[in-house]
Amino acid sequence: MTDCALFARKALNDEVLTRSECRDVLTTPDEDLLALLQAAFVVRSRYFGKTVRLQMLQNAKSGACQEDCHYCSQSAVSTAAIQRYNLLPQRQMIEGARQAAASKAQRYCIVISGRSPLDREIDEIAEAVRSIKQELPIQICCSLGLMNEAQAKRLKAAGVDRVNHNLNTSEAFHGSICTTHTFQDRLATLRNARAAGLEICSGGIVGMGEADDDLIDLAMALRAVHPESIPVNTLHPVAGTPLEQCDHLTPQRCLKVLCLFRFLHPRTEIRIAGGREHNLRSLQPLALYPADSVFVNGYLTTPGAPAPEVWGMIRDLGFSIEVDYQGAQPAAAPGVRA
Repeated sequence: MTDCALFARKALNDEVLTRSECRDVLTTPDEDLLALLQAAFVVRSRYFGKTVRLQMLQNAKSGACQEDCHYCSQSAVSTAAIQRYNLLPQRQMIEGARQAAASKAQRYCIVISGRSPLDREIDEIAEAVRSIKQELPIQICCSLGLMNEAQAKRLKAAGVDRVNHNLNTSEAFHGSICTTHTFQDRLATLRNARAAGLEICSGGIVGMGEADDDLIDLAMALRAVHPESIPVNTLHPVAGTPLEQCDHLTPQRCLKVLCLFRFLHPRTEIRIAGGREHNLRSLQPLALYPADSVFVNGYLTTPGAPAPEVWGMIRDLGFSIEVDYQGAQPAAAPGVRA
C-alpha cells in the first residue's frame, strides 16, 4: 500500500519528495486513491482551509497564432473550427471583468493568442485594466505570450497584478509539443515578469503523451520559479489539432497528478484548469481536496461549467468561496497567499 501519510508529513515539513516518492504518487493503486486524496487534503487544509478561489478567463484575441503548439486550437497548425478575431474593444474587456465579479471570481484573466503582444495591444489592454481597476476591486492577470521586461513593466504600471505563462511540460518533452519557441523562452518570460514586479501564474498540461518523469520534471521546474499560482490543465483534445487523438486520461490519473502538485507545492495556489469537465467528469468535486482554485464559465475555445454550477459544487462539498458577489477580496493570511 502506498504510504500516503508520508507524502503529507514531508509536504507539511517543507521536505521535497524524492523522485521515487513522486512516482509512487502517480502510480498509486486506484483502490488507495481516497487515502491519497485525504493526505493531499491534510496539506491543502493547513494552508487554505476549506476555501476556494474562482477565476474567469476572457479570450480577448482568438486564432491566427504563428506558433505550432500541438495542443492548441488557435495555433498555426490547427484547423479547428473556432472563432477567430482580433483584439476585443476595451468595452468588451471591461464588461468581461464585470461578469467575472458577478461570478464571484477573485481574479479576471485577459488572454490573447500570438507569439508576443504588439505594442498597440499592450496599450489597449493597459487602458482597459486602468478602467477596470477604477470600477472593481478584482485582481487582473494577463496571458499575452512571450514578453520582455519592458512590456511586463508597462502592464505592471497599468495595474496588472499577475502574468500567466505556463511551462506546459518538461524541458525534455517540450520539443515534442512545440518547435517554434523553447522551454527556455518560456522561463525568460517568467523572469521578465518577476523583474517587473508582477506575480507569476505558471503551470502545465497533463495528457499530451508525456511520461511520469516529465510531469515530475515540470513540477520540480515550477519549484524553482516559485509561482504564486499553478494551473493544472488536462488535455481536452480538439478536432483539427495534432493531439486530437490523444484522449487517454482517466479521472483517477488527473486526481493523482493534482495530489503530486499539492505535495510538491504545499503553500501555492493550485487551480483545476482547462479540461476539468472533460477529464474529471463526475469526479470533479474530489479535485478540490488537493486543489484550492477553479475556473468558472469556460476556457479559451472550449466550454466549461457556468458559475452557479461551480458554486453548487463548492457548497455541496461543505467548502466556501473566498470572494463575495461584489468581487471584494478578503485579507490573506500572512505568508500563505499572494
